[in-house]
Amino acid sequence: MNITFRQLQIFEAVARNLSFTRASEELHLTQPAVSMQIKQLEQSVGLPLFEQLGKKIFLTDAGREFSRYASAIATQLEELEQVVDEMKGLQRGRLTIAVASTANYFAPRLLATFCQLHGDVTVSLDVTNREQLLQGLVENRNDLVIMGQPPDDMELVAERFLENPLVVIAPPDHLLAKKKNIPLQRLLEETFLVREQGSGTRSAVERFFSANQIALSTPMEMSSNEAIKQGVEAGLGLGIVSVHTLGMELALQRLVILDVAKMPIMRYWYIVHRSGKRLSLVAQGFQKFVKEESRRVLKLPFV
Repeated sequence: MNITFRQLQIFEAVARNLSFTRASEELHLTQPAVSMQIKQLEQSVGLPLFEQLGKKIFLTDAGREFSRYASAIATQLEELEQVVDEMKGLQRGRLTIAVASTANYFAPRLLATFCQLHGDVTVSLDVTNREQLLQGLVENRNDLVIMGQPPDDMELVAERFLENPLVVIAPPDHLLAKKKNIPLQRLLEETFLVREQGSGTRSAVERFFSANQIALSTPMEMSSNEAIKQGVEAGLGLGIVSVHTLGMELALQRLVILDVAKMPIMRYWYIVHRSGKRLSLVAQGFQKFVKEESRRVLKLPFV
């Protein structure tokens, strides 16, 4: 087979997006150019790699095998790039980070401070939910991941670096706003806005209240912390969110943290990578920076 690296790149983009249009947009190519490269690749391989059913395209059996090897080649090329970057030193290189959606409230500050210290480092930041973070770890997509409690059933290197308290929030005029040491049982009388299934915050909240034999009324699911905060401000119910998300709302007195017994739910942030993964000098430098400097860079609202 006579295959070019460019053809592999284009195939990987089409296979990942299952769309010639999205692949062409991602690669800044015209759709006919992408289609032509895929056609030439299929001619070289001697087998169809995609099939079209209606308006959708799917990988053939040969396409799925080809995708597996293409991903392995791409990973090796990334490792080669890391080795070259290491030869240039920590002042240059690329850092690929994925963070839980809640961590996005502080991760940009960490990255900005790190980049100020280390010149021409370029950063790719992916913000997503826990389910996608775990899938990214399985597929080895990122150098490092910032997340809550890592799973026990994956071979990972996970280091705790910062507290992540979960607190109950309410509008300032709520009946409980000025109460002290509110019993957990009292929360049974309230409606709660909660994150979607698959969210690390949702899982932690459910574990905490289950351990205390309390079943909260949670009729409303929200797909983001911002939606929960806005819903609480509007009087739809109470919320439980990370204190990291509340800096502006507390400063402007749009929300208050309730003084609830046994709260906050104390969680932690971890910086994570696959066990055995070869980290570039830049990734090693950011990992060290996060562990040593995060408490100095980040100021938590008073809990």
